[in-house]
Amino acid sequence: MKYIGAHVSASGGVANAAIRASEIGATAFALFTKNQRQWRAAPLTDEVITEFKAACEKYGYGPGQILPHDSYLINLGHPVEEALEKSREAFIDELSRCQQLGLTLLNFHPGSHLMQIPVDDCLARIAESINIALAQTEGVTAVIENTAGQGSNLGFAFEHLAAIIDGVEDKSRVGVCIDTCHAFAAGYDLRSEEACEKTFAEFERIVGFKYLRGMHLNDAKSAFGSRVDRHNSLGEGNIGHDAFRWIMQDDRFDGIPLILETINPDIWAEEIAWLKAQQTAESVA
Repeated sequence: MKYIGAHVSASGGVANAAIRASEIGATAFALFTKNQRQWRAAPLTDEVITEFKAACEKYGYGPGQILPHDSYLINLGHPVEEALEKSREAFIDELSRCQQLGLTLLNFHPGSHLMQIPVDDCLARIAESINIALAQTEGVTAVIENTAGQGSNLGFAFEHLAAIIDGVEDKSRVGVCIDTCHAFAAGYDLRSEEACEKTFAEFERIVGFKYLRGMHLNDAKSAFGSRVDRHNSLGEGNIGHDAFRWIMQDDRFDGIPLILETINPDIWAEEIAWLKAQQTAESVA
């Protein structure tokens, strides 16, 4: 079964995210459990936690259908020790918030070397950061998102994801989220069924579908291999419709949150309906 949704606003309280997801016909959703552009947030109260769990139960969202995202400020591979510790503390807090809310996944961007340390050293720092955070929390899987590779951001190559996973001690609590726009911008072609088959065969060989815990379904304004992160609405960018139809018809993508981060929230309901319809549509030639 496919779980399809969008990254919805948690404005006014995290329980509102479940309500907003239901309003657009989503069977999955993503959210920030705190302001993503601030380091600290007020602790979750028992009332907030109870309201969130009640809303999820009311609208039929289990933990496996929800893919929270951490703060954009966090850099688990930071080359400067003081900044690295700050990021690690914030990441532990993000995992703890998910744990309190009864969630089992936390999506995050791996980190950046900022042109100050070698790539391999940065990847090792990211894995070490994950190990430290997992040791202080329980029940939540750290889900590494592939990146477009802008600037000094790592995670754009499947080999980066595999290297981080290799350094994580508890393999049962690490996974990946593949963002289609990021993959395309990083040089993984998705413009046809044949291209999708090739790209995901490479993903299986290097990382493995057993680690796939979620996806971000985004078309790309950015050019193929440009290393530029610019999302677009489905079918309106340089990827086109075929990749998303192919994903909908492949059972390897069942049972995980498939999340829109496309640029026009006003048409999310239409995009979700279109994705659902592709599950029974005829395959493209």
